[in-house]
Amino acid sequence: MAISLFTSDGPGRTMEIAEDLAKTFRGGEVVALCGELGAGKTVFAKGIARGLGIADTVVSPTFTIMQVYEGRLRLYHCDMYRIGAEEELSETGFFDALADPQGVVVIEWPSRIRGALPKEHIEVEIERISEGERRITVRCDELPGN
Repeated sequence: MAISLFTSDGPGRTMEIAEDLAKTFRGGEVVALCGELGAGKTVFAKGIARGLGIADTVVSPTFTIMQVYEGRLRLYHCDMYRIGAEEELSETGFFDALADPQGVVVIEWPSRIRGALPKEHIEVEIERISEGERRITVRCDELPGN
């Protein structure tokens, strides 16, 4: 298992870390963003979008469950906070997103759908160290680009 640790001193740095990671993506990646409310999951997703060449403004899909953005690869940005059970996923287009070889699926609140996550995924844990500082841990079987 590959593990990379980063420290971010603010949203700009968090976006840079995510952007650098996304630049290595080739399609088919699934990124599970873990962290408490306000940790920076959506900021990280915005950085992934930037790394995929997406010019659109990325917003949290809390109420829509999933937003789709077009770039070098298609970004499926999912927020599972409002999902009550994994059975509800079939109504969201989530499984179609996972099957898109030209897509990258980014999931906020993946703990709500843990059983539906593919075995091979990238887990990003964002921990609040202080008001502006975050510890970001990236775990996966093999980091993209290796």
